[in-house]
Amino acid sequence: MSIGIVENLIEQLSKLPGIGRKSAQRLAFFIMAMPDAEARGIADAILALKDKARFCGQCFNICETGICDICSDARRDASKICVVEEPSNLIVIERTRSYRGLYHVLLGSLSPMDGLTPERLKIRELVTRVAHGGTEEVIIATNPNTKGEATAQYIAELLKPFNVAVSRIAYGLPIGGDIEFADEVTLAKSLEGRRTMG
Repeated sequence: MSIGIVENLIEQLSKLPGIGRKSAQRLAFFIMAMPDAEARGIADAILALKDKARFCGQCFNICETGICDICSDARRDASKICVVEEPSNLIVIERTRSYRGLYHVLLGSLSPMDGLTPERLKIRELVTRVAHGGTEEVIIATNPNTKGEATAQYIAELLKPFNVAVSRIAYGLPIGGDIEFADEVTLAKSLEGRRTMG
């Protein structure tokens, strides 16, 4: 096998987020040692994703058909819409099994310096969904950083004319964590998001 083939794979794997050259090299040699069927399975899965994946026509989650499984599930609570930045955020929330409403994926967060203006995100589509009626609550679950906060505020302002409750996910201390190790911002947010006991 030519070293050029290995080097090419390392270079391609290095393009993945969070994968540096050393990790890419380790993965390349791991893939090379895999049974052919397993390596082909990975390659086929990547090609299938690129060939078949599309965005849901309603919530912009990733799906293979026009409407995703969540939007087409009649058992979901259609009166609630949880707004997330990316499909990966939706997956994490679904894993909790504690939310049974619908979603809306923005495909990013506001960042004018990076060219991510409201027109580039799926904000207008969210407002249209809410305007059609039937939504009682919009839960904004954007990331707790500057861009996520700005996006949340922008959406909350846009939804004011509609008769819907707009809430923001609470954030603060992780379960099992110690207060003494929390930073000031996280602790402040925990105090702001406190709730009555009992």
